Amino acid sequence: MNKLILNTGVQNFISENWGADIVSVLLKKPIFNGVSQKELVGQLESKKKCKEKLPTWFNTTGIYYPKKLNIEQTSSEQTAAYKSRLVNGKKLLDVTGGLGVDTYFFSKEIATVFHCEIDTDLSEISAYNFEVLGRKNIHCLSENGIEYLKETDQKFDWVYVDPSRRSDSKGKVFLLEDCIPNLPEYLSMIFEKSTNVLIKTSPLLDITQGIKELDHIKEIHVVAVQNEVKELLFVLEYGFDGEIDIKTINLAKEQEETFDFRLQDELQLVISFGTPETYLYEPNAAILKSGGFKSVSRMFELNKLHKHSHLYTSAKLIDFPGRRFEIVNTVPYSKKGLKALNISKANITTRNFPSTVAELRRKHKIKDGGDKYLFFTKDLNDKLIILEGKKINQHIPI
Repeated sequence: MNKLILNTGVQNFISENWGADIVSVLLKKPIFNGVSQKELVGQLESKKKCKEKLPTWFNTTGIYYPKKLNIEQTSSEQTAAYKSRLVNGKKLLDVTGGLGVDTYFFSKEIATVFHCEIDTDLSEISAYNFEVLGRKNIHCLSENGIEYLKETDQKFDWVYVDPSRRSDSKGKVFLLEDCIPNLPEYLSMIFEKSTNVLIKTSPLLDITQGIKELDHIKEIHVVAVQNEVKELLFVLEYGFDGEIDIKTINLAKEQEETFDFRLQDELQLVISFGTPETYLYEPNAAILKSGGFKSVSRMFELNKLHKHSHLYTSAKLIDFPGRRFEIVNTVPYSKKGLKALNISKANITTRNFPSTVAELRRKHKIKDGGDKYLFFTKDLNDKLIILEGKKINQHIPI
């Protein structure tokens, strides 16, 4: 951490030039004594990356920005704020602190938060930024969080772990046992220090695989932002052996879309299937990731088009956590069927269909965009069909 970057002149330059052309700044002669152009560019690039993802950091004067990779790997403020809703008590340990965005939001709910980060430079940067951000209840420890947990006599109300999904030998990994730290290996030790454990995993982790690798799972949260799944959160409570609750949330601009169900119920439910009626429903990305396909059908009293299509229909319009469409046309999939629709530009979605969107566009010369929506899917008789839909944007009260 080069503290000369904190000088007023340098800070003013960063604030005024974060959107500047990086190459032109890099090629200039050094502007400030003791601060290289490479360091200056690093601050500019990192601040720019914070604009949408970390607005609190971006808008706070005097922040020292770490490498842009650290910002790319951290939670967004939206997802960090959501995680803070899941914890309570007096003490929390963040085993894999990183830049400390999660730690910052935990500190608003927990009296004392410990931030462990093995990278000494990043630990120093995080500690400094916490002071700038006015968080006095965070204790930064520049050490391996798992080793600290092994040695400490302290007990915590919560332990939070965000395992690194990069392995020196395997590259990018998704199984928990391949991450650092190896949670399945250390979980028993962690439970000796805390009854409650919150784990953040890759959105690409298979939920069923996560359940196989972890014990005492109470809840699994599927978190999406603007309909893109960002995180899976596993809430563990030592001794818990009841049914697992699956909680989905889509943090959209206008509102939060939530849908919860019991995993065991999903496995046992029997639902109804039907042909396309007046309205079509596509669950948001969080629900699709959660696998609650039968539960959403039962909850909203909708017919499913096909076991594997994950599209739903009804005669009456309802509020729904996802996209809604009025079905304008339903035709068999064929050149003749497409020709009858007379559409050269449309938004295309495929569900349980043998061709990709790109293949369909190329084959049928359909441009992207416009206000028409085409769904290529199968009906309950396994026939390939095309649904033309008109999007319904306004949500109505349930």
